Amino acid sequence: MHEQSATGPHDTTTTERGSFALARCTCGWTGPARRSRERARTDADSHRGTVAQGRGVPT
Repeated sequence: MHEQSATGPHDTTTTERGSFALARCTCGWTGPARRSRERARTDADSHRGTVAQGRGVPT
């Protein structure tokens, strides 16, 4: 996987691929594919929270 930056803005979105939803961030992070859109949104929120707390970018 490519190097990910913990600096800069972390703007997350959710996208759909067929019957799956996944979260993505402008830093390059991508969450796992989920059947639940709500779970993909939770992944995005968790990513932003982890970065905001200074724990770096989860893979």
